[in-house]
Amino acid sequence: MSPGSRCSTPRLPMPSSIPARNSWTVCIQTHACRLPLVSVEGKEMAHSPLSILSQVDFNGDPLTDELLMKTFHQLMDEHGYVLMCNVPEEFDPVRFCRNVGRFVPNYTGAVVGDVRPEPGMDDVYHAGNTRPLTPHSEGYDFAVVPPRYIALWCVTPADGPGGETTLADTRPWVEALSAEEREWFLTHEYDWKTTEGVQRLGLDLRTRHPILEETDQGTIVRFSCNNLIRDNDDPAAELQRRWHAAFDREHVSIDYSERDMLVWDNWRLLHARNAFSDRSRHLRRIQISV
Repeated sequence: MSPGSRCSTPRLPMPSSIPARNSWTVCIQTHACRLPLVSVEGKEMAHSPLSILSQVDFNGDPLTDELLMKTFHQLMDEHGYVLMCNVPEEFDPVRFCRNVGRFVPNYTGAVVGDVRPEPGMDDVYHAGNTRPLTPHSEGYDFAVVPPRYIALWCVTPADGPGGETTLADTRPWVEALSAEEREWFLTHEYDWKTTEGVQRLGLDLRTRHPILEETDQGTIVRFSCNNLIRDNDDPAAELQRRWHAAFDREHVSIDYSERDMLVWDNWRLLHARNAFSDRSRHLRRIQISV
């Protein structure tokens, strides 16, 4: 499946009364300033994120570290992701991630990675450009267990439409598999390759893993629309089609404001990205193991 295939997230028509961005924006009031939380594509409010954690309370006071972490884990256990908003300037995202788990280096070795358009990457499938990303998990090209959590926080949001991170929960999809399908995807190992962009960095990673893997800490889901190597009549081809259709129906869409932080369970959720045009968009990223 090519990067330009149907795995890109469709954009629905918006009501003409909504100005500027191509989305609806939900806000809350703290003190005198109105802080945008999240925008949702299209007219379907069912795609609004539910797992939203404000780092300040109703009085505008920062939550204690203990309460912040307690609520974070409660929301993570229930939904598989947490969007943190109303983030104070003094908040330290690296310190917060250290309290969640151990750091996993990015492809270049950097622990804190930058997600922004990079020179010479516009013609390949890669997070370092402005093109859409298809639904996938992270770390399917690792020889070891994939990172459990992915954390993104916004340095500079995109000006104009696009650039949303989209997420969908695979837990009900895995539960809906037949016994025969589940057994196949647990026991059949597939070849995986890394993205074109990572290959251009000089890392031609090749691995062999099942799509599903049971561990004492939960089920690992590995998934890619374009970097899972299989025959056209392989059961994985039908799984890709079915799960992509489910992603289109069920995903939530996260539109960042400055300092917003999104963390999700990479063993459980798939994520993607909508295309954008503002090359100043800048997120930072940490991968976290358990």
